[in-house]
Parts: sequence; C-alpha cells; structure tokens
Amino acid sequence: MADIHFGTDGWRAIIGEDFTDDNLVRVVDAAARVFKEDAVAAGRPADAPGTLIVGHDCRQDAHAYARLAAEVAAAHGFRTLLTQDYCPTPTLCWSVAQDADAVGGIMLTSSHNPAEYLGVKLRMADGGAAGKEFTDRVEAVLPDAATAERGACEEADLMTAYLDALKRRVDVGAIRNANLRVVVDPLYGAGRHYLADLLRDLGVEVCEINNAEDPTFDGLHPEPIPPWVDRCIAKVPELGYDAGFINDGDADRIGAVDEHGNFVNPHRIITLLVSHLAEDKGQHGRVVSTITASAMLARQCKRLGLELTSTPVGFKWIYAEMEKGDVMLGGEESGGIGIPTHVMERDGLLMALLLAETMAQRGMSLGQLVDDMFEKVGKLEFERRGLSITEAQMAGFRANIVPGYAPDEVCGKKVVDVDRRDGVKFYLEGDAWVMMRPSGTEPLVRVYAEAETVDEVRALLDAAEAVVRA
Repeated sequence: MADIHFGTDGWRAIIGEDFTDDNLVRVVDAAARVFKEDAVAAGRPADAPGTLIVGHDCRQDAHAYARLAAEVAAAHGFRTLLTQDYCPTPTLCWSVAQDADAVGGIMLTSSHNPAEYLGVKLRMADGGAAGKEFTDRVEAVLPDAATAERGACEEADLMTAYLDALKRRVDVGAIRNANLRVVVDPLYGAGRHYLADLLRDLGVEVCEINNAEDPTFDGLHPEPIPPWVDRCIAKVPELGYDAGFINDGDADRIGAVDEHGNFVNPHRIITLLVSHLAEDKGQHGRVVSTITASAMLARQCKRLGLELTSTPVGFKWIYAEMEKGDVMLGGEESGGIGIPTHVMERDGLLMALLLAETMAQRGMSLGQLVDDMFEKVGKLEFERRGLSITEAQMAGFRANIVPGYAPDEVCGKKVVDVDRRDGVKFYLEGDAWVMMRPSGTEPLVRVYAEAETVDEVRALLDAAEAVVRA
C-alpha cells in the first residue's frame, strides 16, 4: 500500500506505479469523508451534503481517472459534476466558487511535473487550495478509506461560463484596437486551444505551438521556465510577434517572452502586473507573495504605497492571506498569480490577458514595458536550481542547515537578515539574496538566488549548492 502524503499542493505520483485506481480511490474516498464531515457540521443533510466538481488535465487516461474519482465521491451522497473534457485548474476553481451548492472540488492534475505523473488537488468551496489542516485530516482517514461503492456522476461544461468571465475582467476594446500578435505555448497542457481561441476572439493574431493531443508532452516538462520554453523563445522573434505567453500543465502558471526573444520570468510579470492593476486599473489592497519573491516586487510596492505580505512557498499560504481580505494580487516565483476578486486561486489564462491588456492600454511592447519597469524599480537577475541529493544529504540538510546554518557573508556579501520559515533564506547587502529549501512536490532541494548580475547569481547558487551537498 502506497504511503500517500499531500505536499505543497496536492498528492502526486507516477502513473501505473503509485498513481493507480486503488490509490486514487483511497485518496478520493478519504477526501470525500472529510468534505462530508464539514458539510454535515455546517448543517447539510448527510444524504445530500452538496456538490463536488471534478476536473482533469491532459495526462494519460486523466478523464477515466477523473470519472472514477467522481463516482467514488458520489457514493458518499454528493452530487458530482465531471468536466466534459480537459480543463485548467483555475476553471475548476472558478466553477466551484460560482456554484452555491458546491462544497469543494477535486482536480486530477500533476501541474508542472513531467508527463508520467498524475495527482490530486483538493479545492475548497471558494475555489482556494485546501490547507494543511484539511489535508492532514484526509491523510488521517486514509487507512480506513477504500470504499468499493460507486455513485453516478453528471458531465458538465465548465469552460463556456469561465471563458466568458475572463473576457469581463479585461478592456476588450483596448485589446481589439491594439493589433497585437502573440505566440501562445500551452506546453501540451490544459490551456491548449482555450487561451489561443480566447485571444483570437479579442482580435489578437495568434500562433499556437505545442498544442497537439500528446500525453507525453513531446518530452517537455510542462513548466513555463527555461529550457522548456525554448521553442516559444525562438518562435516569437522568428515571426516578429509582440510577445509569447506560456502556461504550465494545468494552466494556473504563466511565463512570457518579449518581442526580442527574452524570457520574462514570473518575478518580472508579477512586478509589472502590480503596477498595471494599481496605476492603470485603479485597484488597491495588499500584495501577497512567497518568500522567494523578487526584491523588485518589494521596491514596486514601496513605490506605489502598497503593503507587501510575505508567506512560505505554496499558493495555499497566499490563499490563507486572501481569506483575511484586502488582497489585490497574490503571486509566487513559480508563475502562479491570482486575483481574489476573480477566484481565490492562480490563473495563468487571466494573467496572459492582463499582460495583453497592459500592452494595449499603454501602447508598449512587452519588452518596452519591462524596460520601463526597470527604470522605475531597478533591474535584478534571478535563477534557481533543483538539486537531487541522497537521503543522507537530505537528512543532514534538514537537521543542520535549515535550523542552524548562519554565515556572516555569502560570496563576499554581508548577511543582513535571515528567514527560516521555509528552508533558509539569507538577505544580503544590495538587495541580493540566496535561499535553500526542500521541494514540497519533488525529492530534491531547490536553491534560489537574486542579485544585480547573472554572474553574481550563479556564484550565489554555486555557494548554496556546495552547502546542500556537503
């Protein structure tokens, strides 16, 4: 029996190994029990505790797995709605939040993980990610979960209303009049066709790449960062287009490419969109980002008079801040950015539309927008690495480095502050920083660094890697 645990955002495993029908039944049965317990505690009848909505991405056999999940949940008395076809995670989340009878959602996806993985994300009644308290309860009942009962589910169109809602979030007239031309790269994931067709409806000329029905993802990892975005990086300047928008496997994250073929990383996207929301759209409220956020974002918030709240890594922590209220935007270094007035979750399709809107309203290319941002907040470079290490090295890292490692300087830069909420982050002079943390979704340690030059960043990463591998 597989040892199942929920990580930063859900449970993930390799299809045919730990991700099997039996283990999926265990997970969904346990989740349904907890959803039902809460529904009954809130006054709903035990034989009709509400609606659960089930979605899935483009992984191998994902629709069949999602149907199994819906039937298992239905056996607990829930009305279960199963997406007619693949859908982005934000579609599932938005659909749950819009359905007054829905108590939660179950998304079959492995997000940015390689094609051989599939997983389960749990979502609450407002569309937000299930918190640790909820998933701990699910794990606690897993030993008792494995019902053989099945119920009936209904298939539902989740996409039409959601895509219409996205259009209402942006200045359609400005986008139509801007004559934009963009490359859309869904990385074979759940955003394929949806974002491209939506932009075409708004008058944008679109070339969509990596959009075939291919559960192997043609060998790409569906994560919107180099090297997986290299095809988009090449295609935009080849066509002479204005920008490229890239989504991950379940389309809740975004990366971008400017007209020159420069990758615009999520740090820069978040910092740019904060300016757009505040200055162009007149919005206000807190900005929430994870501990891996760029110092450029802090500078931008200071420039605009916005409060910046920092959280551990994982959008569930941003969601917890959204629940408190007064949040304009929440974003993370991995490209997940969300606006709570839309849904309490990341949405890579909406972020692409907002980038198009920014270009249209300001009459600037994406590269010009980024350069203008650099003039206002300064330019910093960022990179990260994923380090596969031995179990002994991981044990030493968790026991010694995270709680106690405390250098006075790193690569000649004085340590001015330390944050140990999630791994360990060293703030260095000149707004540089370096961080080491164990991944919540993969068996590795991630190291991150930001500084004024690429050479400085790589030196910091080298130093961090040496510490992790020691």
